[in-house]
Amino acid sequence: MRLLLGFLGSLLLTAGLAPAASAAPPESRPIYSYADAIRETAWVETGTDHDHDGRIDRIAADVIRPAARVRVPVILDVSPYYACCGRGNEAQKKTYAPDGTPQQFPLFYDNYFVPRGYAVVLADVGGTNRSSGCFADVESGNAVVNWLNGRAKAFDAPDGGSPVTAGWATGDVGAIGKSQDGATAIGMAASGVPGLKTIVPIEGVADNYAQLVANGAPLAAPENTGSSFTYNARAAELCKPFEADVKARAGTNGDYNAYWQSVHYVPRPGQASVLIAQGFGDWVVAPNQFASYWDALGRAGVPRKAWLSQAGHTDPFDLQRAQWVETLHRWFDRWLLGLRNGVEHQPAVHLEATPDHWTDLRGWPPATLPVTLRPSAGGALGPTGSGTATVADDPAVTREQWAAGVSAARFTGAPLPAPVRIAGSPSVTVTASSDKPVARLGVALVDYGPADVRNTADYGSGIRNLATRSCWGSSTAADSACFLDTATDLVRADHRIVAAGWADLGHHASLWHGEPLVPGRAYTMTFTLTALDHVVPAGHRLGLLLGGTDGQLFDPALPALGDTLTFDLARTSVGFGLTHPEH
Repeated sequence: MRLLLGFLGSLLLTAGLAPAASAAPPESRPIYSYADAIRETAWVETGTDHDHDGRIDRIAADVIRPAARVRVPVILDVSPYYACCGRGNEAQKKTYAPDGTPQQFPLFYDNYFVPRGYAVVLADVGGTNRSSGCFADVESGNAVVNWLNGRAKAFDAPDGGSPVTAGWATGDVGAIGKSQDGATAIGMAASGVPGLKTIVPIEGVADNYAQLVANGAPLAAPENTGSSFTYNARAAELCKPFEADVKARAGTNGDYNAYWQSVHYVPRPGQASVLIAQGFGDWVVAPNQFASYWDALGRAGVPRKAWLSQAGHTDPFDLQRAQWVETLHRWFDRWLLGLRNGVEHQPAVHLEATPDHWTDLRGWPPATLPVTLRPSAGGALGPTGSGTATVADDPAVTREQWAAGVSAARFTGAPLPAPVRIAGSPSVTVTASSDKPVARLGVALVDYGPADVRNTADYGSGIRNLATRSCWGSSTAADSACFLDTATDLVRADHRIVAAGWADLGHHASLWHGEPLVPGRAYTMTFTLTALDHVVPAGHRLGLLLGGTDGQLFDPALPALGDTLTFDLARTSVGFGLTHPEH
């Protein structure tokens, strides 16, 4: 950070701070006019020509910053969704004046933080909205960070134009975003781009292989993968060779390879501090993404903080709005303005243990007692297993139907005498044979018993919109700071799938190389289920489901395998950690 912190007057001017009148932590204050803020676009050169049009690709970076002679840090959200799909609970899109000047900046970051002495930059991933090039998301974000630090060129037009510099920027950047935007932030941190001080990934992907291939089993047919749905009309045509090259490098057989290794960010988390949010009910970006990344951050000694809920693919802004904004404010103040507000010394984890019941913890996962359960042919789940179970693969049947006993083997334990908390990343060992040279495996851990739960089972968000709005920052006629309030969307359920995992049995020996199965031969495969933090009430039963293709996850365009699986239950088990509930 290049603010002149040595002089109190300069500190107050640059950061928008109020002098401390008490022992309260220092914080930036809203002293700059939002209405008068400078709104502009810089088209930043990436140094590459992915669309092969003979010109260096340019990333459209829409900027809003205080209209004052100050240097400010930047909150950056790099997204492919500003034109095609929108951002946030209300699917806001960017809007522009007739002359192209940005008007609406989606989400509340600009409304809230610009008056407090930050710039907000919303950048279009290559080939989307007003950017040229193709979908190279990390490269797109890094180009903007490089421009903000004087290492890349930018212009005031998508082609040609006059040079634009970022002399107003301190060079300190925080990357934020949900889903794909969060994945981009994680990738940028992994790249080590200088100037990126912190990231805030919300339901973001850290391991692209695990997101698109389930332990050797591709989740979608090749024609239904890729980024073309986000492209502008120009890129949709010019980027066909780029997309074909990416698909060729990824492969279609489910093997882990050098391409997947290059977009696996967990082994190299970088050094930027991380405030991360994840819902344990998220089936879009499953919580195993969070768990592996969180562990890697801890091993690397990266400053980290987590917001963990029982919701689905949902921004914390729509769960605990006031608390999230306060936390985000303090986080950016600490890592972008250098204010010693102690946020990094507060409890590292804010956890929703059960719907709307939150607690603060020093770490995650908690210390637990390891438990291993095994299924038996009579339908029991306990310390020992025996017998076999046969399942005919039916890709039209979902894991929720499995839980009712359709097209899956179902096993349940005895009613629990007291509530228990299952937390961490369960693992399953499956021994099975197939009557065909191929087979997919599907496994789920289930809490059987009536409860009011967030509505997430069928990719729900776990929230519902209200008719009221609350305001977070300043507004203009073109960009409101007022957003729909939300409430918890609860449903009464007789069961809840709390963790699940999938695999291709042909990859039993290695994810790097699958092999055809010998029909009738038993193979053993161990893999991790989705992470969880779930309280099982007293009287409920734990269940284990063993199935084939999960119709709720796998693309129906994939070829049907038509196999029948036979599970050796004595050599099949699920392991997880138990502890006492926080509440």
